[in-house]
Amino acid sequence: MIYLIIAIFFSSSIAIIFKVSELNSQSRLNVTTFNYATASIISGIMSLRIPLNFENNINFFNEFKNVIETPNLILSNSSSFIWSLIIGVPAGLFFFLSFLLYQINIKENGASLSGAFSKIGILVPMIISIILWKEYPTKIQSFGIILSLTSIFLINIPNKNEKKNFNYLLILLLLTGGMAEFSNKLFQKYAKTEIKSIFLFFVFISAFLISLIFSKKDLKKLTKKEILTGISVGIPNLFSSYFLILSLNYIKTSIAFTIYSIGSILIINIISFLFFKERLKKIEIIGIFIIILSLFLLNI
Repeated sequence: MIYLIIAIFFSSSIAIIFKVSELNSQSRLNVTTFNYATASIISGIMSLRIPLNFENNINFFNEFKNVIETPNLILSNSSSFIWSLIIGVPAGLFFFLSFLLYQINIKENGASLSGAFSKIGILVPMIISIILWKEYPTKIQSFGIILSLTSIFLINIPNKNEKKNFNYLLILLLLTGGMAEFSNKLFQKYAKTEIKSIFLFFVFISAFLISLIFSKKDLKKLTKKEILTGISVGIPNLFSSYFLILSLNYIKTSIAFTIYSIGSILIINIISFLFFKERLKKIEIIGIFIIILSLFLLNI
């Protein structure tokens, strides 16, 4: 249980650190760049500890075709390494976009709503899994999906006295975060989980290089605060996933993901209310409660 508590702490701290950086008007691109630089270095060091016994004369494409056609079969060490590279590099784009959108949403919509929408991104891999692998949800999970969609609708309902456009920023956060989660699903579906650190390294180094390209102008005005913020975000960004995976050795996946998602949302909401004086509208509070309920149902 201690691993899960640590994972929740790290996950929640990301939103809080972003909230502080937005109050100080720091460059989002610079923060994102140093976040992924930190995560790349740490995951790279962790990858060095993994013993890789590469098999000789492995034809990746033939083996991958065989794995797809055979239930419960996974790739060899050599092919798992290649698969982590194939999936990890493009996944870096979604990780970069979701992190950038997370910061923008915290500025525009507050940490509470942003944290909630980042967690219901699990809808994306769930829906794609139905299409690709016929992994149909149970009746309870289907109800959870309906509740999630209902919460999105509720949060975007304008008050009688205001004109409000559809909040596309929150939807983009959900979609990009969901695609980032789907890349994890793709890796875990076919590769050996023992080399997940290598997969994360490819993801983070790819996201770092992408953010480096976009932050060329901002890096000329780089400040010490932005470097420190990037590093302080990069550490929990990596270890929230790392400790969540460790917790799965002791707690059922459905229970772990439910506690992780709901715990993170509650902590972000409490801290945002107490320290940043965020005040949600009644409809938004209802929407967040529905999201929490839907997360519980989706993981049953």
